[in-house]
Amino acid sequence: MIEKRTLKKEVSFAGVGIHSGKKTTLTLKPSYIGKILFRRLDLDGLEIEVDPQKVEIRNCVVLVSGEGVVQTIEHLMAVLYIFGLDSLEIELTGPEIPVMDGSAAPFALAILEAGLALLREKKKSVKILKSHTLQDKLATLSFSPDSDFRISYSIDFPHPLIRRQELDLVLTQKAFLSEIAPARTFGFLRDVPELQKHGLAQGGTLENAIVLDDGKVLGGPLRRPDEFVRHKILDLIGDLALIGYPLLGHFRADRAGHSLHLKAVRFLLQNPDFWAFEEISFPRHLSG
Repeated sequence: MIEKRTLKKEVSFAGVGIHSGKKTTLTLKPSYIGKILFRRLDLDGLEIEVDPQKVEIRNCVVLVSGEGVVQTIEHLMAVLYIFGLDSLEIELTGPEIPVMDGSAAPFALAILEAGLALLREKKKSVKILKSHTLQDKLATLSFSPDSDFRISYSIDFPHPLIRRQELDLVLTQKAFLSEIAPARTFGFLRDVPELQKHGLAQGGTLENAIVLDDGKVLGGPLRRPDEFVRHKILDLIGDLALIGYPLLGHFRADRAGHSLHLKAVRFLLQNPDFWAFEEISFPRHLSG
């Protein structure tokens, strides 16, 4: 069996929310409560638990609790999932997780430096037993049994720098840190006015997102030619983390997004005959 984990010491980040445009300080604090709890310091310490039934999709993943929200949690949740961190108190001074450079790398590197501490409480994994496919128009997301946590993702955008991109990998900490965490969020310049009209992309810049016009990247160069599909894998990991347990299964996504990711999470939670708790086998990313 594997123990639950927290941080050895707290870590803090400061930055702007890519959608809200508001400056926020984020602090991850060691905890022994055995779960992840967000606390909005600007709302008299309002506590918001990670609950996939209280999630909304607004071009990002948003936790909702009454009048309070925690917006754009997917990059942070992906990092916590890969490191097996499941006992933290996370304090925020605003409504949104700071976007940093648009990737998960700043969170991952700070957590590595802080170090992990084991708790006495044991954890379980969720082992996929049966295959299933969910579809939304041309997008699909399927899962099937596997001895590890594996993701295969493909995207198809009518842009000369993207077109069809595919990537398949078993998630280890090393693979995540080198192959997935540095991949930045991306969007198209033509979509910005409509997004901002709906209160989104207020804090987006060329420094915290890959922005594309009809033929090229605006701002700096890509970190990898297929950075786009790598970022989609990052988003899927963060969304699957809402299940609350390490996963043993192969997840395949084609032209999917947050909405279909969340649909898969809710399907699994509502259909326990497709999986079983496992107390001996765990995915490799929990062993380093």
